[in-house]
Amino acid sequence: MTTIPAYYQEPYRTELDAIVIAVDGEWVVLDRTLFYPEGGGQPGDSGMFITADGRELAVLDTRKGETPGTIRHRLVDAGHGLQPGDTLRQRLDWERRHRHMRMHTCLHLLCSLVPFGVTGGALSADKGRLDFDLGEDGTPPDKEELTERLNALIEAGYAVTTEWLEEAVLDSNPELVRTMSVQPPRGHGAIRMVRVEGVDFQPCGGTHVANTREIGRVLVSKIESKGKRNRRIVLAFAE
Repeated sequence: MTTIPAYYQEPYRTELDAIVIAVDGEWVVLDRTLFYPEGGGQPGDSGMFITADGRELAVLDTRKGETPGTIRHRLVDAGHGLQPGDTLRQRLDWERRHRHMRMHTCLHLLCSLVPFGVTGGALSADKGRLDFDLGEDGTPPDKEELTERLNALIEAGYAVTTEWLEEAVLDSNPELVRTMSVQPPRGHGAIRMVRVEGVDFQPCGGTHVANTREIGRVLVSKIESKGKRNRRIVLAFAE
């Protein structure tokens, strides 16, 4: 059995009923989940399970399972008492997840403004960063100017949508893949794409806001050297 990734169909939903399908110590697998598993630089979600008898079990982390198509949720310890077949309600730590969504979408906007290959990236609830290969003679962007341009895109209120493309489309349009070190997973027949209308379009498995205005004002807090060719651009929320 596999886990239905309900966070794709309903990224703004915060509670969902589910059935336990596997237990391995403190790790629990459900038939469906709102909890995004760590991947693509985005942390795994946290939150709470509420059991049928009213107990609240903290979910500390979420990861992809060893069995393809499953998603594991890490509880505090193995003493949770859950068994396959049990029903429960998931309650997402929405504030943390929404900050991940806001920052992940902002990193896509950053990609649109820095036209170089991406060699790495990560985000948290407070900040995000991308590493760019600027080439031998690449000049890093001005921090203040980049901040202004990012916030202009945010305030413009562009729609953010997802779609699925056949893998062959990426084969014939390799420029859609911005990451140089990691390629989108192949072999499933289709690739999930994220589109910021008229601004950015690239493969991505993360969760995103529906409109750039949700991101809120950000700052380019740091641009630093990570080698002869690479520059790291770090973003932070302005609030």
